[in-house]
Amino acid sequence: MKALARYGKEFGGYRMIDVPRPECGPEDIIIEIKAAFICGADMKHFKVENGSDTFNSIRGHEFAGEIVQVGSEVKDWHVGQRVVSDNSGHVCGVCPACEQGDFLCCEEKVNLGLDNNRWGGGFTKYCKIPGEILRIHKHAIWEIPEGVDYEEAAALDPICNAYKSIAQQAHLLPGQDVVVFGTGPLGLFTVQMARIMGAVNIVMVGLEEDVKVRFEIAKKLGATHCINGSKEDVVKRCIEICGRDNLGLVIECSGANIALKQAIEMTRPNAEIVRVGMGFKPLDFSINDITSWNKSIIGHMAYDSTSWRNALRLLQSGALQVKPMITHRIGLSEWEKGFQAMADKEAIKVLITYDFED
Repeated sequence: MKALARYGKEFGGYRMIDVPRPECGPEDIIIEIKAAFICGADMKHFKVENGSDTFNSIRGHEFAGEIVQVGSEVKDWHVGQRVVSDNSGHVCGVCPACEQGDFLCCEEKVNLGLDNNRWGGGFTKYCKIPGEILRIHKHAIWEIPEGVDYEEAAALDPICNAYKSIAQQAHLLPGQDVVVFGTGPLGLFTVQMARIMGAVNIVMVGLEEDVKVRFEIAKKLGATHCINGSKEDVVKRCIEICGRDNLGLVIECSGANIALKQAIEMTRPNAEIVRVGMGFKPLDFSINDITSWNKSIIGHMAYDSTSWRNALRLLQSGALQVKPMITHRIGLSEWEKGFQAMADKEAIKVLITYDFED
């Protein structure tokens, strides 16, 4: 079967390669991939060639599919079930994070479809869910409920990230306002969660390249205002829209340093800033205001089983929408077109299905 693999330890390009179907051990589960999405984490390796011939991983960590084989010792799952993976492949099981069921904050975690994993991900035909993770983390996979299709289920990774950031880590109350930086899937699902939770003003902040496609989708999904940070004074506009006293929560999904700076500047005393996005440049501004005015910067990573259980119910109820965000549907053989659409900001979610004849 074909698979989209990454080569190189730190950064490296993608290659379409031939790989054998994964072997099913006594505790393992084999899934036939029905839908997979390109994630922003995949994009950082696009068109980055370091010349390495060191295999890193089969990519694609946002995926859903059907169980086609189970090991002889598997009792909880059976062939024919529709399932979605939370993309965890290995955890230690004994650290404080694992003890709390916060498995994706385990310092030894290895994610399916991300770097340095040996089991593979969703950008291929079949993926192994290793028995070792299911022994420790029973909810490493979830059954897809009736009324939810593979496309919707495959988006549960960013949905659950958004859920945890605003519903579990922040203290949003109905009637408050929310500012969301970043117009990618994390930001757009956060907008939807803010709407569900009863926020009054939901302000999305993006850039000039987001205006044509992403701002329009954001408004359809619940954003009351969209601010073009390339042309507008973001802090001034947020204060005008919400009022200073109502700027108590910012969900920062872009990872840009300027967004964190603006979030600190605009928020009232005792405000919360949940930093979901990742940036890799050191800060070049003071963060003393978080001490002077008792503001909290909350680091965010992934989700837990509570996030998944409740997000699945919201998706099944129709409260969360995925379809408006799927701008491109392509076969795996066309993967470069999908990545390029993401790079050009023409796409929000690019859905990949396996289209090779093996």
